[in-house]
Amino acid sequence: MPRSVFVDASPLIFLARADLLDLLRRPDWDVSVPETVRAEILRRGAGDVTVRALGAAPWLLVPRSVDVPRGILDLDLGRGESEVLAAAVADPAALVVMDDRAGRRAARQFGLRVVGTLGLVLAAKSSGRIPSARKVLERLRGGGMHLSDRVVDRALREVGE
Repeated sequence: MPRSVFVDASPLIFLARADLLDLLRRPDWDVSVPETVRAEILRRGAGDVTVRALGAAPWLLVPRSVDVPRGILDLDLGRGESEVLAAAVADPAALVVMDDRAGRRAARQFGLRVVGTLGLVLAAKSSGRIPSARKVLERLRGGGMHLSDRVVDRALREVGE
């Protein structure tokens, strides 16, 4: 059965800038961009690379908005992060893809599985979907993703590069 995956804005933005949105595409995943996250990205304008990438990825689902429980609202996260968490809480087997530190911490507090953009890259390398994590991380950094040399070096050691 496909796993539900709920993605926040920053992984979409970083992956689209590096032309790597397909790292989210797997046959066993139903990848969803909650409506609030989609609206946040669309506000960037029609010329934005992420807006164009979303339009060219019909496999990205946009579910109806969900009610965000009080426990998530009380965390004072952004609207997108809150809706991603709310959607995932409603589907406890889901995976959350989010870079925001507070949002990731909240996901873990709710018992959700969570991974960031860096984690997606490492998983893709470990599963053989990409030949080089280093090249992908360089593309992400070139597109504006902030990763220290220390973090990159540690991540590359994890996957044997």
